[in-house]
Amino acid sequence: MTTSSTSSSSHLSIHQRNVDWYIDKAIQVIVFLSGISAILFIVGIFIFVTAEGIGFFTDAFSFSEVFTSEYWDPSDEDAPEYGILALMVGTASVTGLAMLVAIPFSLGAAIYIAEFATGKTREILKILIELLAAIPSVVWGFIGLSIMNPLIIDLFDIPVGLNVLNAGIILGLMAAPIMTSIAEDALKAVPDRYREAAEALGATRWQVIYKTVIPAAKNGLLGAILLGVGRGFGETMAVLMATGHAVNIPGSIFEPVRALTATIAAELGETAVGSEHYQALFSIGIFLFLITFIINLTADLIVRGIKNQ
Repeated sequence: MTTSSTSSSSHLSIHQRNVDWYIDKAIQVIVFLSGISAILFIVGIFIFVTAEGIGFFTDAFSFSEVFTSEYWDPSDEDAPEYGILALMVGTASVTGLAMLVAIPFSLGAAIYIAEFATGKTREILKILIELLAAIPSVVWGFIGLSIMNPLIIDLFDIPVGLNVLNAGIILGLMAAPIMTSIAEDALKAVPDRYREAAEALGATRWQVIYKTVIPAAKNGLLGAILLGVGRGFGETMAVLMATGHAVNIPGSIFEPVRALTATIAAELGETAVGSEHYQALFSIGIFLFLITFIINLTADLIVRGIKNQ
């Protein structure tokens, strides 16, 4: 009787181990497919965009016209022009101003959360930052259109408030949350022994931060800034609503501009599929994809470098 019960328990144990093994393998496969799916989606998107825009490079592309001309007029039936210089300058000016807004706010918030805030204060601030990052792009664009626009007109006595300044402020506020999160992770990754050693030498709290912690976390902070730049280059709806959408090389922050992403969003729905204009817009998409890929790859390599040190 005892032998039979022992044998039955042994068989059940072996069966349970087999079931657990199959479950583990199934979970591993699911996790692997989930992880690799992001790569497959990115590759698929790049293939699609390239396939749609490659015709422009083989038929109508002219380096001197596309990258050195400020005239974008693809609707001209006689002599369409596809110069994206003004679009690139517009995108760069808005992104640059956004970084001037976002970097002080994001780094200051990250330093406070990582080095000064404690307990519930830290948790509440982190939740608020995450909520700020969750605000949809179109809502930020509406804020720029309905709130920042009349505010800028009143403050600076200009006819239109949809310009580089408006879009730069909105885009800076949009990029700040992700930059704050990455910067805080970089500051928290600095070993406590660095702080303890600096304090043992008589350094004050601020001296510990700007002479020890920040230099030790510089690669991670740079990675956060680059991720913010990538966010700025890739933003569409808020930039479309807040810049004034005028093809123009700005002479000041009070002039309207047009961004590369906004051009695609505004014109793609009005073009004939397969036309030269359609392919030109997708070629801008290829250009943007490569820029954002390089920026994000650089940021990722920098962040990985700081983690491995």
